[in-house]
Amino acid sequence: MPPPYSVLHLEVTDSTQDDARDAFGGRPVLVVAGGQRAGRGRAAGRWENAPRAMAASLAFRPEWEPDSLPLIPLLAGVAAARAVDCGLKWPNDLIVDDLKVGGILVEASDGVVVAGCGMNLWWPDPPEGFGAMFSADPGPAAAVEVAESWAETLLTLVEAGPQGWPRDEYRQRSVTVGREITWSPDGAGRAVDIAADGGLVVVTHEGRTTLHAGEIRHVRMV
Repeated sequence: MPPPYSVLHLEVTDSTQDDARDAFGGRPVLVVAGGQRAGRGRAAGRWENAPRAMAASLAFRPEWEPDSLPLIPLLAGVAAARAVDCGLKWPNDLIVDDLKVGGILVEASDGVVVAGCGMNLWWPDPPEGFGAMFSADPGPAAAVEVAESWAETLLTLVEAGPQGWPRDEYRQRSVTVGREITWSPDGAGRAVDIAADGGLVVVTHEGRTTLHAGEIRHVRMV
């Protein structure tokens, strides 16, 4: 049976997010590239490319109410963790051994969601704080294999609907829950749970509160 989406493979591109949005015609479309010239991260941050990288973006139209869409970045993180066995730093980073190996970016407009996943597959000399999934170069085919596994899982999770999102699995994968954290501009507390709506529950000196990704920036673990 063919996959429930079409696939566009590119060696390098400016942005898989833009490519997937442009290519979407009603049926889900996955764009996979080995690198991006103008890739972007959450809050317009720039994503650095590893020598062997995967940039993937999946465009689709979920049958979800708009107020449930903030869960999709967390579903995309779970899908990535199932594909490559990594930890999840709330709200959008992929972590191995406390090093960032990838990130999730989700953009939505006019009912169309474009979920992006950037991942370092191999990086022999990464910058401080960054890592990669593989200790040796897995070859160019790895990007497509990982991207297709991620996309198929993400579509399955989306099809289950927001009420069925794997909150317990996200908690188990979380490297944020249980840690002292700070966030901009001057927040500090201990992350204790993932809320039903995907927010991060923290305890501060003022009590318990829930952080939402669209409202805060620069969550850091102490």
